[in-house]
Amino acid sequence: MLPAKIVVIGAGSAVFGLNTLSALMRSERLKGSHLALVDRNPDTLDLVYRLAQRVNREWGAEMTVTKHLHHGEALESADFVVLSIEVTPREELWKSDFEIPLKYGVRQPYAENGGPGGFAHAARNIGPVMEIVRNMEVACPDAWLINFTNPMMRICDAVARYSKIKVVGLCHQIKVGYAMVGLALAEDLGIDVPPGFTNTHASPSTEEPRRIVARQALEKVHIVAAGLNHFTWMLGLYDRRTGEDLYPLFRKRWAEMNPEFEPLTRRVFDAFGLFPIPGDEHLCEYLPWVSDPTTKPWEKYDLSLYEWGVHSHLREKQLARIGRMADGAEGIESLREADSEGALEIIENIAGAGEHLHLAVNLPNRGYITNLPEGAIVEVPGVVTGAGVQGVGVGEMPEPIAELLRREITVVRLSVDAAVNGDRKAALQALLLDPVVTDMDVAQKILDDYLTTYREYLPQFWQ
Repeated sequence: MLPAKIVVIGAGSAVFGLNTLSALMRSERLKGSHLALVDRNPDTLDLVYRLAQRVNREWGAEMTVTKHLHHGEALESADFVVLSIEVTPREELWKSDFEIPLKYGVRQPYAENGGPGGFAHAARNIGPVMEIVRNMEVACPDAWLINFTNPMMRICDAVARYSKIKVVGLCHQIKVGYAMVGLALAEDLGIDVPPGFTNTHASPSTEEPRRIVARQALEKVHIVAAGLNHFTWMLGLYDRRTGEDLYPLFRKRWAEMNPEFEPLTRRVFDAFGLFPIPGDEHLCEYLPWVSDPTTKPWEKYDLSLYEWGVHSHLREKQLARIGRMADGAEGIESLREADSEGALEIIENIAGAGEHLHLAVNLPNRGYITNLPEGAIVEVPGVVTGAGVQGVGVGEMPEPIAELLRREITVVRLSVDAAVNGDRKAALQALLLDPVVTDMDVAQKILDDYLTTYREYLPQFWQ
Protein backbone atom coordinates (compact mmCIF):
# COMPACT_ATOMS: atom_id res chain seq x y z
CA MET A 1 0.00 0.00 0.00
CA LEU A 2 3.05 2.29 0.10
CA PRO A 3 3.10 4.98 -1.10
CA ALA A 4 -0.45 5.68 0.02
CA LYS A 5 -3.21 8.11 -0.85
CA ILE A 6 -4.24 10.03 2.25
CA VAL A 7 -7.20 12.39 2.25
CA VAL A 8 -7.34 14.92 5.10
CA ILE A 9 -10.82 16.41 5.52
CA GLY A 10 -10.76 19.50 7.69
CA ALA A 11 -7.24 20.33 6.52
CA GLY A 12 -7.84 24.06 6.94
CA SER A 13 -7.99 23.68 10.72
CA ALA A 14 -5.47 25.92 12.43
CA VAL A 15 -4.27 23.12 14.73
CA PHE A 16 -5.42 19.78 13.35
CA GLY A 17 -4.57 20.53 9.71
CA LEU A 18 -1.15 21.92 10.51
CA ASN A 19 -0.15 19.11 12.87
CA THR A 20 -1.45 16.36 10.60
CA LEU A 21 0.26 17.48 7.42
CA SER A 22 3.51 18.16 9.29
CA ALA A 23 3.58 14.71 10.87
CA LEU A 24 2.69 12.92 7.65
CA MET A 25 5.20 14.84 5.56
CA ARG A 26 8.14 14.18 7.87
CA SER A 27 7.57 10.43 7.61
CA GLU A 28 10.24 8.57 5.63
CA ARG A 29 7.89 5.62 5.18
CA LEU A 30 5.22 7.77 3.54
CA LYS A 31 7.60 9.49 1.13
CA GLY A 32 6.07 9.78 -2.33
CA SER A 33 2.48 9.45 -1.11
CA HIS A 34 -0.46 11.51 -2.32
CA LEU A 35 -1.74 13.97 0.28
CA ALA A 36 -5.16 15.40 -0.65
CA LEU A 37 -6.18 18.37 1.49
CA VAL A 38 -9.92 19.08 1.77
CA ASP A 39 -11.66 22.02 3.40
CA ARG A 40 -14.77 24.02 2.56
CA ASN A 41 -13.16 27.30 3.60
CA PRO A 42 -11.13 28.36 0.54
CA ASP A 43 -9.02 30.88 2.47
CA THR A 44 -7.78 28.57 5.22
CA LEU A 45 -7.40 25.70 2.74
CA ASP A 46 -5.15 27.85 0.57
CA LEU A 47 -3.00 28.80 3.56
CA VAL A 48 -2.43 25.17 4.55
CA TYR A 49 -1.91 24.10 0.93
CA ARG A 50 0.77 26.71 0.34
CA LEU A 51 2.49 25.72 3.57
CA ALA A 52 2.30 22.04 2.57
CA GLN A 53 4.02 22.88 -0.72
CA ARG A 54 6.83 24.58 1.18
CA VAL A 55 7.22 21.68 3.63
CA ASN A 56 7.13 19.17 0.79
CA ARG A 57 9.89 21.03 -1.03
CA GLU A 58 12.19 21.81 1.91
CA TRP A 59 11.82 18.45 3.67
CA GLY A 60 12.09 16.37 0.52
CA ALA A 61 8.84 14.52 1.20
CA GLU A 62 8.32 13.94 -2.54
CA MET A 63 4.57 13.91 -2.05
CA THR A 64 1.88 14.83 -4.51
CA VAL A 65 -0.14 17.52 -2.70
CA THR A 66 -3.56 18.54 -3.98
CA LYS A 67 -6.28 20.78 -2.55
CA HIS A 68 -10.05 20.35 -2.83
CA LEU A 69 -13.05 22.34 -1.65
CA HIS A 70 -15.24 19.22 -1.59
CA HIS A 71 -14.36 15.74 -0.44
CA GLY A 72 -16.02 14.22 -3.50
CA GLU A 73 -13.14 15.52 -5.63
CA ALA A 74 -10.52 13.79 -3.49
CA LEU A 75 -11.78 10.39 -2.36
CA GLU A 76 -11.21 8.26 -5.46
CA SER A 77 -8.90 5.30 -4.60
CA ALA A 78 -7.98 6.74 -1.19
CA ASP A 79 -6.31 4.38 1.28
CA PHE A 80 -6.95 6.54 4.34
CA VAL A 81 -9.35 9.35 5.12
CA VAL A 82 -8.47 11.47 8.14
CA LEU A 83 -11.50 13.36 9.39
CA SER A 84 -11.72 16.41 11.65
CA ILE A 85 -14.67 18.58 10.75
CA GLU A 86 -17.02 20.90 12.60
CA VAL A 87 -20.18 22.63 11.48
CA THR A 88 -19.32 26.29 11.83
CA PRO A 89 -19.25 28.67 13.60
CA ARG A 90 -17.88 26.23 16.18
CA GLU A 91 -17.61 28.38 19.30
CA GLU A 92 -20.89 30.20 18.73
CA LEU A 93 -22.80 26.96 18.23
CA TRP A 94 -21.16 25.32 21.25
CA LYS A 95 -22.11 28.30 23.41
CA SER A 96 -25.67 28.08 22.09
CA ASP A 97 -25.77 24.34 22.89
CA PHE A 98 -25.04 25.31 26.49
CA GLU A 99 -27.39 28.30 26.71
CA ILE A 100 -30.55 26.73 25.25
CA PRO A 101 -31.04 24.16 28.08
CA LEU A 102 -30.16 26.90 30.58
CA LYS A 103 -33.42 28.65 29.62
CA TYR A 104 -35.26 25.63 31.05
CA GLY A 105 -33.22 25.30 34.24
CA VAL A 106 -30.69 22.71 32.98
CA ARG A 107 -27.12 23.80 33.60
CA GLN A 108 -24.81 21.43 31.72
CA PRO A 109 -21.26 21.01 32.96
CA TYR A 110 -19.62 21.36 29.51
CA ALA A 111 -22.06 20.70 26.61
CA GLU A 112 -19.57 19.25 24.11
CA ASN A 113 -19.74 15.45 24.09
CA GLY A 114 -22.34 14.59 26.73
CA GLY A 115 -25.54 16.11 28.03
CA PRO A 116 -28.11 17.78 25.77
CA GLY A 117 -25.26 19.69 24.13
CA GLY A 118 -23.68 16.41 23.12
CA PHE A 119 -26.90 15.50 21.33
CA ALA A 120 -27.05 18.82 19.44
CA HIS A 121 -23.35 18.69 18.59
CA ALA A 122 -23.63 15.14 17.26
CA ALA A 123 -26.81 15.80 15.32
CA ARG A 124 -25.16 18.67 13.43
CA ASN A 125 -21.97 16.79 12.61
CA ILE A 126 -23.48 13.40 11.75
CA GLY A 127 -25.16 14.72 8.60
CA PRO A 128 -21.92 15.87 6.92
CA VAL A 129 -20.06 12.78 8.19
CA MET A 130 -22.60 10.40 6.70
CA GLU A 131 -22.38 12.23 3.36
CA ILE A 132 -18.62 11.62 3.41
CA VAL A 133 -18.89 7.91 4.27
CA ARG A 134 -21.57 7.36 1.63
CA ASN A 135 -19.16 8.79 -0.95
CA MET A 136 -16.36 6.63 0.50
CA GLU A 137 -18.46 3.50 0.00
CA VAL A 138 -18.38 4.24 -3.74
CA ALA A 139 -14.98 5.88 -4.25
CA CYS A 140 -12.77 4.04 -1.73
CA PRO A 141 -14.75 1.30 0.04
CA ASP A 142 -11.64 -0.37 1.50
CA ALA A 143 -10.18 2.81 3.01
CA TRP A 144 -9.84 3.32 6.75
CA LEU A 145 -11.60 6.34 8.22
CA ILE A 146 -9.47 7.83 11.00
CA ASN A 147 -11.82 10.03 12.98
CA PHE A 148 -11.05 13.01 15.21
CA THR A 149 -14.47 14.67 14.93
CA ASN A 150 -16.42 15.03 18.16
CA PRO A 151 -18.51 13.79 19.82
CA MET A 152 -16.13 10.90 19.20
CA MET A 153 -18.34 8.01 20.34
CA ARG A 154 -21.39 9.24 18.47
CA ILE A 155 -19.57 9.90 15.20
CA CYS A 156 -17.81 6.52 15.26
CA ASP A 157 -21.06 4.78 16.20
CA ALA A 158 -22.86 6.38 13.25
CA VAL A 159 -20.15 5.26 10.82
CA ALA A 160 -19.86 1.75 12.30
CA ARG A 161 -23.61 1.00 12.41
CA TYR A 162 -24.83 2.89 9.37
CA SER A 163 -22.07 2.31 6.80
CA LYS A 164 -19.65 -0.34 5.56
CA ILE A 165 -16.59 1.84 6.18
CA LYS A 166 -13.90 0.74 8.64
CA VAL A 167 -13.54 3.39 11.34
CA VAL A 168 -11.14 4.05 14.20
CA GLY A 169 -11.43 7.06 16.46
CA LEU A 170 -8.36 8.70 18.01
CA CYS A 171 -8.24 10.99 21.03
CA HIS A 172 -5.32 12.38 23.03
CA GLN A 173 -7.17 12.59 26.36
CA ILE A 174 -5.31 9.61 27.82
CA LYS A 175 -2.29 11.91 28.02
CA VAL A 176 -4.13 13.89 30.69
CA GLY A 177 -4.06 10.67 32.72
CA TYR A 178 -0.31 10.44 32.18
CA ALA A 179 0.04 14.04 33.32
CA MET A 180 -1.88 13.40 36.55
CA VAL A 181 0.09 10.23 37.25
CA GLY A 182 3.34 12.09 36.53
CA LEU A 183 2.37 14.85 38.94
CA ALA A 184 1.47 12.41 41.70
CA LEU A 185 4.64 10.31 41.26
CA ALA A 186 6.99 13.16 40.35
CA GLU A 187 9.39 12.67 43.27
CA ASP A 188 9.36 8.88 42.98
CA LEU A 189 10.09 8.88 39.23
CA GLY A 190 12.27 11.97 38.94
CA ILE A 191 9.77 14.00 36.90
CA ASP A 192 10.27 17.77 36.71
CA VAL A 193 7.01 19.64 37.23
CA PRO A 194 7.01 23.20 35.89
CA PRO A 195 4.95 25.91 37.60
CA GLY A 196 1.36 26.29 36.49
CA PHE A 197 0.11 22.69 36.47
CA THR A 198 -2.88 23.39 38.70
CA ASN A 199 -5.66 21.49 36.91
CA THR A 200 -6.49 19.64 33.69
CA HIS A 201 -8.93 22.22 32.34
CA ALA A 202 -8.85 22.94 28.59
CA SER A 203 -7.22 26.30 29.21
CA PRO A 204 -4.20 27.64 27.34
CA SER A 205 -2.78 28.84 30.66
CA THR A 206 -2.28 25.30 32.00
CA GLU A 207 -1.85 23.34 28.79
CA GLU A 208 1.92 23.55 28.34
CA PRO A 209 2.91 22.58 31.94
CA ARG A 210 0.58 19.61 31.67
CA ARG A 211 2.11 18.52 28.36
CA ILE A 212 5.62 18.74 29.80
CA VAL A 213 4.69 16.43 32.68
CA ALA A 214 2.79 14.03 30.40
CA ARG A 215 5.78 13.67 28.04
CA GLN A 216 8.04 12.68 30.93
CA ALA A 217 5.48 10.28 32.39
CA LEU A 218 5.01 8.56 29.03
CA GLU A 219 8.69 7.65 29.07
CA LYS A 220 8.57 6.22 32.58
CA VAL A 221 5.20 4.52 33.05
CA HIS A 222 2.65 2.54 31.06
CA ILE A 223 -1.06 3.01 31.69
CA VAL A 224 -3.66 0.45 30.67
CA ALA A 225 -6.98 2.27 30.37
CA ALA A 226 -10.39 1.32 29.01
CA GLY A 227 -13.98 2.48 28.91
CA LEU A 228 -15.58 5.06 26.63
CA ASN A 229 -14.09 8.15 25.04
CA HIS A 230 -13.53 10.84 27.70
CA PHE A 231 -14.87 8.27 30.18
CA THR A 232 -11.94 5.85 30.54
CA TRP A 233 -10.54 4.28 33.69
CA MET A 234 -7.03 3.28 34.66
CA LEU A 235 -6.95 -0.52 34.96
CA GLY A 236 -3.19 -0.85 35.33
CA LEU A 237 -0.12 1.30 35.96
CA TYR A 238 3.39 -0.10 35.43
CA ASP A 239 6.98 1.04 35.54
CA ARG A 240 8.31 0.84 31.95
CA ARG A 241 11.81 -0.08 33.14
CA THR A 242 11.10 -2.71 35.79
CA GLY A 243 7.50 -3.76 35.12
CA GLU A 244 6.61 -2.95 38.74
CA ASP A 245 2.93 -2.42 39.53
CA LEU A 246 2.78 1.26 40.50
CA TYR A 247 -0.95 1.46 41.21
CA PRO A 248 -0.56 0.99 45.01
CA LEU A 249 2.08 3.73 45.16
CA PHE A 250 -0.05 5.99 43.00
CA ARG A 251 -3.05 5.54 45.32
CA LYS A 252 -0.88 6.54 48.27
CA ARG A 253 0.65 9.58 46.59
CA TRP A 254 -2.70 10.73 45.16
CA ALA A 255 -4.24 10.63 48.65
CA GLU A 256 -1.37 12.84 49.87
CA MET A 257 -1.90 15.50 47.18
CA ASN A 258 -3.77 18.78 47.57
CA PRO A 259 -7.47 17.79 47.75
CA GLU A 260 -8.36 20.83 45.63
CA PHE A 261 -6.56 19.32 42.61
CA GLU A 262 -9.17 17.68 40.34
CA PRO A 263 -11.76 17.30 43.13
CA LEU A 264 -14.36 15.51 40.99
CA THR A 265 -11.83 12.94 39.80
CA ARG A 266 -10.84 12.49 43.43
CA ARG A 267 -14.39 11.84 44.61
CA VAL A 268 -15.12 9.40 41.78
CA PHE A 269 -11.82 7.56 42.40
CA ASP A 270 -12.69 7.20 46.08
CA ALA A 271 -16.23 6.00 45.35
CA PHE A 272 -15.53 3.52 42.53
CA GLY A 273 -12.00 2.34 43.23
CA LEU A 274 -10.54 2.97 39.78
CA PHE A 275 -8.89 6.18 38.68
CA PRO A 276 -10.79 8.05 35.94
CA ILE A 277 -8.41 9.19 33.20
CA PRO A 278 -10.00 12.19 31.45
CA GLY A 279 -9.78 14.91 34.11
CA ASP A 280 -12.68 16.73 35.71
CA GLU A 281 -13.95 18.76 32.77
CA HIS A 282 -14.49 15.81 30.44
CA LEU A 283 -15.45 13.29 33.11
CA CYS A 284 -18.23 15.59 34.32
CA GLU A 285 -20.20 15.32 31.06
CA TYR A 286 -21.29 11.75 31.76
CA LEU A 287 -22.10 11.85 35.46
CA PRO A 288 -25.50 12.44 37.13
CA TRP A 289 -24.10 14.33 40.11
CA VAL A 290 -22.82 17.58 38.64
CA SER A 291 -25.85 19.52 37.34
CA ASP A 292 -28.21 19.99 40.30
CA PRO A 293 -29.46 23.62 40.22
CA THR A 294 -29.97 23.68 44.00
CA THR A 295 -26.62 22.35 45.23
CA LYS A 296 -24.63 23.75 42.25
CA PRO A 297 -21.96 21.03 42.29
CA TRP A 298 -20.09 22.74 39.42
CA GLU A 299 -19.01 25.33 41.97
CA LYS A 300 -17.88 22.70 44.48
CA TYR A 301 -15.82 20.94 41.82
CA ASP A 302 -14.66 24.13 40.05
CA LEU A 303 -16.05 22.98 36.68
CA SER A 304 -15.43 25.95 34.43
CA LEU A 305 -16.89 26.26 30.94
CA TYR A 306 -14.92 26.12 27.73
CA GLU A 307 -13.26 29.47 27.02
CA TRP A 308 -15.04 29.99 23.71
CA GLY A 309 -13.73 33.50 23.02
CA VAL A 310 -10.15 32.70 24.02
CA HIS A 311 -9.94 29.65 21.76
CA SER A 312 -11.51 31.50 18.84
CA HIS A 313 -8.88 34.22 19.21
CA LEU A 314 -6.06 31.69 19.45
CA ARG A 315 -7.24 30.01 16.24
CA GLU A 316 -7.03 33.32 14.40
CA LYS A 317 -3.49 33.83 15.72
CA GLN A 318 -2.50 30.34 14.59
CA LEU A 319 -3.91 30.93 11.10
CA ALA A 320 -1.83 34.10 10.89
CA ARG A 321 1.24 32.06 11.84
CA ILE A 322 0.43 29.50 9.13
CA GLY A 323 0.24 32.38 6.67
CA ARG A 324 3.67 33.63 7.68
CA MET A 325 5.17 30.17 7.29
CA ALA A 326 3.45 29.69 3.95
CA ASP A 327 4.91 33.01 2.75
CA GLY A 328 8.42 32.14 3.97
CA ALA A 329 8.40 34.84 6.66
CA GLU A 330 8.73 32.31 9.49
CA GLY A 331 10.72 29.09 9.79
CA ILE A 332 9.15 25.63 9.68
CA GLU A 333 11.60 23.50 11.66
CA SER A 334 9.35 23.63 14.72
CA LEU A 335 6.81 21.63 12.71
CA ARG A 336 9.05 18.56 12.88
CA GLU A 337 7.80 18.07 16.45
CA ALA A 338 4.12 18.18 15.44
CA ASP A 339 1.97 15.39 16.86
CA SER A 340 -0.68 13.86 14.59
CA GLU A 341 -2.32 12.36 17.71
CA GLY A 342 -2.00 8.87 16.28
CA ALA A 343 -2.92 9.35 12.61
CA LEU A 344 0.70 8.94 11.50
CA GLU A 345 1.18 5.72 13.49
CA ILE A 346 -2.07 4.23 12.21
CA ILE A 347 -1.28 5.03 8.57
CA GLU A 348 2.38 3.98 8.67
CA ASN A 349 1.67 0.63 10.29
CA ILE A 350 -1.35 -0.35 8.20
CA ALA A 351 0.17 0.84 4.92
CA GLY A 352 3.63 -0.52 5.72
CA ALA A 353 2.59 -3.76 7.44
CA GLY A 354 4.25 -2.73 10.69
CA GLU A 355 3.21 -3.36 14.26
CA HIS A 356 2.34 -0.68 16.78
CA LEU A 357 0.62 -0.62 20.17
CA HIS A 358 -1.53 2.48 20.48
CA LEU A 359 -2.56 3.62 23.95
CA ALA A 360 -6.19 4.35 23.10
CA VAL A 361 -8.35 3.62 20.06
CA ASN A 362 -12.12 3.89 19.65
CA LEU A 363 -13.56 0.80 17.94
CA PRO A 364 -16.73 -1.29 17.90
CA ASN A 365 -16.59 -3.64 20.88
CA ARG A 366 -15.66 -7.14 19.73
CA GLY A 367 -15.37 -8.68 23.16
CA TYR A 368 -12.71 -6.15 24.20
CA ILE A 369 -14.77 -5.19 27.28
CA THR A 370 -16.83 -8.27 28.02
CA ASN A 371 -19.62 -6.71 30.10
CA LEU A 372 -20.37 -3.88 27.65
CA PRO A 373 -22.64 -4.36 24.60
CA GLU A 374 -21.16 -5.97 21.51
CA GLY A 375 -20.61 -3.40 18.78
CA ALA A 376 -20.72 -0.38 21.08
CA ILE A 377 -17.88 2.06 20.50
CA VAL A 378 -15.36 1.51 23.30
CA GLU A 379 -11.95 3.01 23.97
CA VAL A 380 -9.23 0.43 24.64
CA PRO A 381 -5.55 -0.08 23.80
CA GLY A 382 -5.13 -1.08 20.16
CA VAL A 383 -2.69 -3.05 18.02
CA VAL A 384 -2.07 -1.67 14.54
CA THR A 385 -0.73 -3.98 11.83
CA GLY A 386 -1.04 -4.44 8.10
CA ALA A 387 -4.37 -6.14 8.83
CA GLY A 388 -5.78 -2.97 10.38
CA VAL A 389 -6.59 -1.93 13.94
CA GLN A 390 -7.62 -4.44 16.59
CA GLY A 391 -8.55 -3.68 20.17
CA VAL A 392 -6.79 -5.30 23.12
CA GLY A 393 -9.17 -7.22 25.34
CA VAL A 394 -9.27 -6.04 28.96
CA GLY A 395 -12.01 -8.32 30.33
CA GLU A 396 -14.77 -6.94 32.54
CA MET A 397 -15.06 -3.48 33.98
CA PRO A 398 -16.16 -3.34 37.64
CA GLU A 399 -19.94 -3.63 37.53
CA PRO A 400 -20.80 -0.20 39.03
CA ILE A 401 -18.55 1.46 36.45
CA ALA A 402 -19.93 -0.74 33.69
CA GLU A 403 -23.44 0.43 34.57
CA LEU A 404 -22.40 4.07 34.14
CA LEU A 405 -20.84 3.17 30.79
CA ARG A 406 -23.87 1.19 29.61
CA ARG A 407 -26.15 4.12 30.28
CA GLU A 408 -23.99 6.39 28.16
CA ILE A 409 -23.83 3.79 25.39
CA THR A 410 -27.63 3.71 25.27
CA VAL A 411 -27.79 7.52 25.11
CA VAL A 412 -25.20 7.51 22.32
CA ARG A 413 -27.02 4.92 20.22
CA LEU A 414 -30.38 6.66 20.58
CA SER A 415 -28.91 10.02 19.63
CA VAL A 416 -27.22 8.48 16.58
CA ASP A 417 -30.42 6.75 15.50
CA ALA A 418 -32.22 10.07 15.88
CA ALA A 419 -29.65 12.05 13.91
CA VAL A 420 -29.32 9.56 11.07
CA ASN A 421 -33.04 8.94 10.65
CA GLY A 422 -34.50 12.27 11.76
CA ASP A 423 -36.32 10.35 14.51
CA ARG A 424 -37.77 12.79 17.07
CA LYS A 425 -38.91 10.02 19.42
CA ALA A 426 -35.38 8.55 19.60
CA ALA A 427 -34.04 12.07 20.19
CA LEU A 428 -36.42 12.59 23.10
CA GLN A 429 -35.50 9.20 24.57
CA ALA A 430 -31.80 10.11 24.33
CA LEU A 431 -32.42 13.28 26.32
CA LEU A 432 -34.64 11.51 28.87
CA LEU A 433 -31.91 8.96 29.57
CA ASP A 434 -29.17 11.57 29.73
CA PRO A 435 -27.93 12.00 33.34
CA VAL A 436 -28.18 15.80 33.06
CA VAL A 437 -31.96 15.78 32.46
CA THR A 438 -34.40 15.15 35.33
CA ASP A 439 -37.80 16.30 33.98
CA MET A 440 -39.79 14.97 31.01
CA ASP A 441 -41.37 18.30 30.10
CA VAL A 442 -38.00 20.01 30.24
CA ALA A 443 -36.49 17.37 27.94
CA GLN A 444 -39.22 18.03 25.39
CA LYS A 445 -38.74 21.80 25.59
CA ILE A 446 -34.98 21.47 25.10
CA LEU A 447 -35.45 19.18 22.13
CA ASP A 448 -38.02 21.44 20.50
CA ASP A 449 -35.79 24.48 20.99
CA TYR A 450 -32.72 22.72 19.58
CA LEU A 451 -34.59 21.47 16.51
CA THR A 452 -36.12 24.87 15.83
CA THR A 453 -32.95 26.88 16.48
CA TYR A 454 -30.79 24.55 14.38
CA ARG A 455 -33.35 23.80 11.69
CA GLU A 456 -30.96 24.78 8.86
CA TYR A 457 -28.40 22.28 10.18
CA LEU A 458 -30.89 19.49 10.92
CA PRO A 459 -33.13 19.11 7.87
CA GLN A 460 -33.60 15.38 8.59
CA PHE A 461 -35.93 16.26 11.48
CA TRP A 462 -38.15 18.45 9.29
CA GLN A 463 -38.82 16.19 6.31
